[in-house]
Amino acid sequence: MTTIYLVRHAEAEGNLYRIAHGHYNSCITDDRGCRQIRALAERFRDVPVDAVYASDLIRTRTTAQSIYLPKGLELHPDPAFREICMGEWEEHCWYELLRKYPQSHHDFNHRLDRWQVPGSETARQVLDRYLPALRRVARQHDGQTVAIFSHGAAMRIVLGTLQGLSLLEIGDTPFGDNTSVARLEVEGDDIRVLYRDDNSHLVQAGLSTLAKQKWWRQKGVQEMGQLYAPLTEEERQQLGVPTGGEGVAVRFVDELIGAYQLLPRPEEGVGEIGWYGLLPQWQGRDQGIQPLGQIIQRCRHMGLLRLRLRCGDARQRSFWAKLGFYPVEGDVMEKNITPRVLDAHIPL
Repeated sequence: MTTIYLVRHAEAEGNLYRIAHGHYNSCITDDRGCRQIRALAERFRDVPVDAVYASDLIRTRTTAQSIYLPKGLELHPDPAFREICMGEWEEHCWYELLRKYPQSHHDFNHRLDRWQVPGSETARQVLDRYLPALRRVARQHDGQTVAIFSHGAAMRIVLGTLQGLSLLEIGDTPFGDNTSVARLEVEGDDIRVLYRDDNSHLVQAGLSTLAKQKWWRQKGVQEMGQLYAPLTEEERQQLGVPTGGEGVAVRFVDELIGAYQLLPRPEEGVGEIGWYGLLPQWQGRDQGIQPLGQIIQRCRHMGLLRLRLRCGDARQRSFWAKLGFYPVEGDVMEKNITPRVLDAHIPL
């Protein structure tokens, strides 16, 4: 018999910024994501593990540090354990997808038997690559314990199937938190789910991503959210955004709530945030973080792998520091947005 711990990756950019990331190679978040990895390492500190696998995407390979580094094991990347490919949905914010494609958005969450968009995988295609890989790993490590790091939607599909549910019935199953753990027992071709979606190590440490968000609690998973569009001259003047660069309006549903200004500096490989703010009545309402995800994606597409801003206010510098910005000189802060495996600072 082989024991397999199936573990979802820690909080990544798509989770924090509410963007659809399937095969998009996003990073783990600098603050809560890395702390979740350390909490996971503590959970598995005294659990014997003989081998560690992960999808070949950055967010799982980063999370896998929690087990393979302290135990001195090799990491085996395997694309069979990737997230479902979201095709033309990749890199679009979830609320935009809800607005444009309400039926497909509903199907993704509740009718996986019929969900498919141009360029995407189907749930059945995920199963066709994932389940044979699970059994292959179990055969290669018969009598041992293995940890496999994977992704939320793929795990929901796979775990539900292993519990005997149809793809239609899987639409009624819960969403797993970041770093949630499932335990499987494999005997021959038989795979049993002993438990799933266990995030107790996060709850104890106050690090649950889902506890900080509301989308999964909404009826039909129809969250309200942000939309982005080029800033009009009238909006620029209303908000006090300087001229130049790329100005983007931030709306909550249809209401203008703020904006940002991006000043590309290609000669330096830097995207400078010239202006970033919300209207006073929208400050302190958990709307200030998501626009950064749009900036990061835009800069990566332009080949700009650092962000820069000026911030002299101590409270605001703390806000930016939690998002991965570090002091450079004077009031200048920068953030490395190169897609990479972050050092989660796991105690060894």
